[in-house]
Amino acid sequence: MRKKATWCYGSDPLPTLLKTLATDGTAAMVLYRFTQAARAHRMPVVEMLLNKATNLAGGCVIGRGADFGPGFVLIHSNGVVINGNVRGGTNVLIEHQVTIGADRRQTPVLGSDLFIGAGAKIVGGVTVGDGARIGANAVVVHDVAPNTTVVGIPAKPVQRREDRPAPRPITDDTTGSQS
Repeated sequence: MRKKATWCYGSDPLPTLLKTLATDGTAAMVLYRFTQAARAHRMPVVEMLLNKATNLAGGCVIGRGADFGPGFVLIHSNGVVINGNVRGGTNVLIEHQVTIGADRRQTPVLGSDLFIGAGAKIVGGVTVGDGARIGANAVVVHDVAPNTTVVGIPAKPVQRREDRPAPRPITDDTTGSQS
């Protein structure tokens, strides 16, 4: 909740957390966590009911066995489909209409500190490295290196964050000295 409040509103005091409860995707996030708790406590009927409630309340399908660490945020939950064997790290932010699915029983493994843009598809036994960014409507069918942004169909790297040029110092045009 705090991660989503910070994403949506820039801070996470109590009034903002309460406002976040009413935003799209929050009910699905909360129900997903309750589903995980029911699974951990071996309560399969409760787990199944909570999973169905996630579908109804959030308009998304998150497989009961999907496992994400703290900071899992559904920015917009509508149309999200996540296979039950997917493993994700911490601070994974997902936009609407995202599919994270299996291909021939191979499922993706997601790192930490990820952003997955609207309509993106991550399919098969791929690994998405920590700090990666998946662009809107990208189709990921190959591994994504850490701190890399990928876009397109199939997704291709466009930039690594450590590859960005350092900002140039501001200079005075007349003397060439730094200001």
